[in-house]
Amino acid sequence: MGKKRKHSETESAAPPKKDDSAPERPKRTLLGWKDKTQDAEEPKPAPEFRNKEKVLVTCSRRISFRYRHLMLNIVSLLPHCKKDSKVEAKSSKGATLNELVELKGSSSCLFFECRKHKDLYMWMVKSPSGPSVKFLVNAVHTMEELKLTGNHLKGSRPLLTFSSNFDKDVHWKLLKEMLTQVFGIPKEHRKSKPYHDHVFAFSIVDDHIWFRNYQISVPHNEADKVARGGLDKMTLVEVGPRFCLNPIKIFGGSFGGPTLYENPFYVSPNQIRALEKRNKAGKFAKKIKAKTRKKMHEISNPLEPDEFADMWKDDE
Repeated sequence: MGKKRKHSETESAAPPKKDDSAPERPKRTLLGWKDKTQDAEEPKPAPEFRNKEKVLVTCSRRISFRYRHLMLNIVSLLPHCKKDSKVEAKSSKGATLNELVELKGSSSCLFFECRKHKDLYMWMVKSPSGPSVKFLVNAVHTMEELKLTGNHLKGSRPLLTFSSNFDKDVHWKLLKEMLTQVFGIPKEHRKSKPYHDHVFAFSIVDDHIWFRNYQISVPHNEADKVARGGLDKMTLVEVGPRFCLNPIKIFGGSFGGPTLYENPFYVSPNQIRALEKRNKAGKFAKKIKAKTRKKMHEISNPLEPDEFADMWKDDE
């Protein structure tokens, strides 16, 4: 009798079964069918840069109503900003504001600091690593004061224009970059509108930065309709607000740090008021001296008695 084959040998000798299942269906796209082999060959595109700039806008306590209205005007112009409650203007305000910026998920901060109910200072800060700039704000005119005819959509994106002076010195280039990041509204921001119907103009005159906001006015009649790229019929109408920024110092950190630049032409408002008081005091002293001189002259040069002084008096 022959030997019986083992079960494992019979299994190994059996021919392999063919895979009768249907091949995997290729992926369907808008441009047609796409195989996995093509997917593996094509390199993935690099992720695009997305601007996620957010600005925290706040002010110090005991700010005057005029400066508060200016802050609210700026808030209405920047849809990517977040407004917060007032902060006490103490020496520790930098640490407090840095914490607030971090809690709000912001990357920049505009802090309006009012002193003596007269002087307004504005901090423009990139948090948490800096740099930061301290400005003195002059020539403030709010939208409510000006009552100009210009008007534009709330939340629309502005065009930023800078004068050619910004490219001369290093500190002006740094300020230009910071203003671009803070006042430039990110593309496709959820609170912004995809239109460019106004212009933010920054110009340097006498080492001061002057801010203006203009509406781009375009005629809407069919006859006067402007073709694409035709700038001849476009006009600029001012909207407001107006203010002037006098840079005092540029710091390397957030709300402090090493001083990168100091304005040599800056004179504090306290010094200006002290000089005005001295001039007024000088005028008053001159008046007193003139009065004493007049009295001494009258004493040294008495008038002769008048013969006709008692002529018209009634005889008693």
